[in-house]
Amino acid sequence: MTHIHSFWKNFCLLLLLGLPGAVWAQNTLGPTTSETPEQLAKRMAWFAEAKLGIFIHWGIYAVDGVSESWSFHNNYLPYEAYMRQCKGFTAAHYRPKEWVDLIAESGARYTVITTKHHDGVALWDTKASALSVPKATPARRDVLTPFVEEVRRHPQLHLGLYYSLLDWSHPDYPNFTRTTTRYAVKDDSARWGRFCRFNFAQLEELSRAYRPDLWWFDGDWEQDAATWRSADIVHLLRRYAPDCIINSRIQGYGNYATPEQGVPVVRPEAKYWELCMTMNDSWGYQPTDRNYKTPQMLLRTYVDCLSNGGNLLLDIAPRADGTLPEEQVDILKVFGRWNRKHAEAVYATRAGIPAEHFQGYSTLNAAGDILYLYLPYRPNGPIEVKGLMNRVHRVWVVGNGAMLPYKVYNKNYWNDLPGNLYIDVPDTVLDENITVLAVLLDGPCRLYRGEGKVITSN
Repeated sequence: MTHIHSFWKNFCLLLLLGLPGAVWAQNTLGPTTSETPEQLAKRMAWFAEAKLGIFIHWGIYAVDGVSESWSFHNNYLPYEAYMRQCKGFTAAHYRPKEWVDLIAESGARYTVITTKHHDGVALWDTKASALSVPKATPARRDVLTPFVEEVRRHPQLHLGLYYSLLDWSHPDYPNFTRTTTRYAVKDDSARWGRFCRFNFAQLEELSRAYRPDLWWFDGDWEQDAATWRSADIVHLLRRYAPDCIINSRIQGYGNYATPEQGVPVVRPEAKYWELCMTMNDSWGYQPTDRNYKTPQMLLRTYVDCLSNGGNLLLDIAPRADGTLPEEQVDILKVFGRWNRKHAEAVYATRAGIPAEHFQGYSTLNAAGDILYLYLPYRPNGPIEVKGLMNRVHRVWVVGNGAMLPYKVYNKNYWNDLPGNLYIDVPDTVLDENITVLAVLLDGPCRLYRGEGKVITSN
């Protein structure tokens, strides 16, 4: 831990002498600029259409395969032992082009990489700290910039940067481990001010260098918005990228919700949302974690998100040498095959019909006159859609084009209630993972949501 302390001692001296970003300690920024719902919708349009993002957790925690940052914070191992992993982070086989090509192949429309986790180790050559991959590991180079450059070579990919607001390694951050704190913010505002200057310095470096399309904050739970100076942070970021999107983890100043791991059972209240999920049980690389979800399970989660109007941010975890586990590569390739085949039923769709109407997942196209039905199972007979008021023009298999026979039952002449739509789905058209049907309607989808009626005339 001695070499880390010396890093921070030198850094603090430089900070006091006037590092770039120190101006933010003067609190010269006001509240965030308001925008109309129409302006917000325009800014969020690409995110709403993207559907799939790829999260990347990469840091020194991959060396020993321990839990990222939490392993020392929860006292599972000493801080000194955790930080010794710096010596093993080589990035010797890091090929950012291969990463980004695979991400694009998966069908993802954005990617989010951890620029710095709660342990404080930065992937880029930060001038605000000596605790970085270029300075503190044998990799001896900035590993973030080459990744960003590759992302920018793919016009369909948007760039997201993960940044931990808290930094358990920083000597001026109040919290350290679960059982150890350095100080209380209310008791030492000067010390907290130094940490804020550090945070703003790093955020300005990232903003100036990369101008990301999306900011993915984490760690906000330890302080409130006023203490973090969330409004000032948003102003800083939008000076460099006026249309950037910010996730919810910045104490009330974000643009979209971020449920984690568990798929929402009911549609979230937030108009824009994203489920972040691991492929196994770990965010960072842990070779002992073999509990991978199958590609089929993850695709079901994906279409569940689509059905509820959200995105899936699926995590990959590179090894310390920069290679990707084979299981993760295989999963992304399965996603790529499925997304290419079913693109019309993925991008630019919106939430589907309520679950009571169909035994499966569904979405609607932007106009609302095409209902997409997702079948993660082999039907035992015709599938059923209930309460559909529209007349159906045709039904086809997405990615296949085959027209399917359908028929409406239980449409009675003596009332205005809709019948039940039944669609025959032969085995010959089934996808190996999830089959998608398109139902063309005579106009925007209309549903009957009542309890039925009794006969009054026959």
